[in-house]
Amino acid sequence: MKRDLQGSYVTISTAEETAGAFIPSPLPPMPPIEWSSDLREKFDQALLALGRLDSVSVLLPDTSLFLYMYVKKEAVLSSMIEGTQSSLSDLLMFEFEHQPGVTLDDVQEVSNYVAALCLGLHRLNEDFLLSLRLIREIHGVLLSKGRGAEKEPGEFRRSQNWIGGSRPGNAIFVPPPP
Repeated sequence: MKRDLQGSYVTISTAEETAGAFIPSPLPPMPPIEWSSDLREKFDQALLALGRLDSVSVLLPDTSLFLYMYVKKEAVLSSMIEGTQSSLSDLLMFEFEHQPGVTLDDVQEVSNYVAALCLGLHRLNEDFLLSLRLIREIHGVLLSKGRGAEKEPGEFRRSQNWIGGSRPGNAIFVPPPP
């Protein structure tokens, strides 16, 4: 089944220019997802891969170390979206007594990302509800040091956001306006 675009674009005016912001369709999708044989096969492959990962985790002496390294790798990859120039080895050297030769601002940003994600996971494991308060706490850690520390850590942004490009008018993606 070929689905249409699951949302629409609206023209917004922000930062003294117009941009197309994507407004997603409400969930659940209409028409509902059809479980075709191809989709079922992909689902089964994903389930099998999760099973393999789960079985390997039993062999690890400490799964938290494995997960923590994955969190670090994800932090490096996700921060690249923002233009951060840091590698996993840079992050590890930074965390090992702030080794010289590592670009401090970029690695600090990635280190904040790791700390913010760990805080969020810890709070959720404590049965803290996923809430606006938790999101603000995580954001506060994310922007606590380095670049962005002057941009109201722990507060929601009041202006339009975008991904890619130097402004909303040439961005790759503009989410719904705030």
